Amino acid sequence: MVGGGAVGIIILIAALLLGVDPTGLIDTTSQPPIEGAQSVQECRTGADANKRADCRVVGFVDSVQKYWGDEFNRRGTAAYNPATTVLFTGYTQAACGTASAATGPFYCPNDQKVYLDISFFDQLQSEFGAKGGPFAEGYVIAHEYGHHVQDELGLLQQSSSNQASVRVELQADCFAGVWAKHAADTGYMTAPTDAEIAQALDAAASVGDDRIQEQTQGRVTPDSFTHGSAAQRQQWFTTGYSSGDMNRCDTARV
Repeated sequence: MVGGGAVGIIILIAALLLGVDPTGLIDTTSQPPIEGAQSVQECRTGADANKRADCRVVGFVDSVQKYWGDEFNRRGTAAYNPATTVLFTGYTQAACGTASAATGPFYCPNDQKVYLDISFFDQLQSEFGAKGGPFAEGYVIAHEYGHHVQDELGLLQQSSSNQASVRVELQADCFAGVWAKHAADTGYMTAPTDAEIAQALDAAASVGDDRIQEQTQGRVTPDSFTHGSAAQRQQWFTTGYSSGDMNRCDTARV
């Protein structure tokens, strides 16, 4: 499993305001974007996405995958194979093992699916101290799909050390920032404001290893980091967002 505990920013999904066909909120390709929640079939408009967390997930997933599909086509180096997000409550079985709310969101390369218990969004605020907001949810999703992008490009390998794990996680943060830069281009949402990006950075910091260690054990042990410090997570999201270029997401020297 890769990438539990990323967090995010606040972009309002505005499909109707952008003149996008509201039925486009649901991906109609052969591989659906969402599994495990029948209610998402009711998610048809930007208004639905602004009101309901599960509908926001649909909108974010469609936007993230639209961006990466277009980007892979533009580069002409590989075809992007859409992944699926599995929404669950409590527990579910993944190809990487049992998924639970306690694990946080993660990407499983064995079945190429993102696993997410929506209650994690509440935990971001209640347990990690994030300010939250709809796109705190978007960043979580974009980070996990960043791992799918790594998988598609052959960059996602078994981490042989904590330092290697940190590099993988920070690159996924950077990829999330790249998507955020181009989110409005996908037609599913408006561009983020400065205030929304500030909330993203706050959320990224809240799940930095140093913040979590200080909160849970009262001390910070950098040698045991697996996702990166608060400052690193902010830095790499900012790198992706400011450049809008996935080539700037090389964390090999971290």
